[in-house]
Amino acid sequence: MKTVVHKAENRGFADHGWLKSKHSFSFANYHNPEMMGFGLLRVINDDTVEAGHGFDTHSHQDMEIISIPLEGILEHKDSMGNHFLIKKGDVQVMSAGSGISHSEYNYSKTEAVKFLQIWIKTQEKNIPPNYAQAFFKAEDRQNKLQKIVGENSLKINQNAQLWLTNILTNEKIEYKISNSANGIYVFVISGQVEINENKLSERDAMGIWEIENLEIKALNKAEILILDIPM
Repeated sequence: MKTVVHKAENRGFADHGWLKSKHSFSFANYHNPEMMGFGLLRVINDDTVEAGHGFDTHSHQDMEIISIPLEGILEHKDSMGNHFLIKKGDVQVMSAGSGISHSEYNYSKTEAVKFLQIWIKTQEKNIPPNYAQAFFKAEDRQNKLQKIVGENSLKINQNAQLWLTNILTNEKIEYKISNSANGIYVFVISGQVEINENKLSERDAMGIWEIENLEIKALNKAEILILDIPM
């Protein structure tokens, strides 16, 4: 088993006034040669967008992009003709493929929107772009795993799975890796957990590979994102 721990306070930070973003890995003006991703996981951005602001139309190609709202409502428009509102409980996936342009705006004129945006390197390049989103009930992940991306859930062009779980204090869950060639990246959205005697708090993360099973214990009520990623 091999591990790496990434503490929340060591992430990159960008303050654009209307946008405040924490970068788990090198992104835009934040460059750390030791933080270029985890396997094929390239980006986890922890974004806060002020009311009435957002990202103007921009393009992506050959990247799998997953957005998970934590607070507020995000408005999405793209070159495929999609126009959707995405709120807490929703998960959005976008396979950029051969190319897609989109914009993301805070739908509210009074409150900030907070969301995680994740980029995973694609498996097959230059495929037609694709978009999907779905709502996932919080009660369906209490002390158990809820698959949000992967087989029988939202699909992307990569052999990766994403799971959410809400673990009550002193409860444990066990995760079995999907593929021996994959690693597991655990991102703590809120609360505090323990993994292999490592204590992780809000927005801390831990990567684990060359392992088959993983036990996660909640030291206090915790919401966890698990990414099962090709290495």
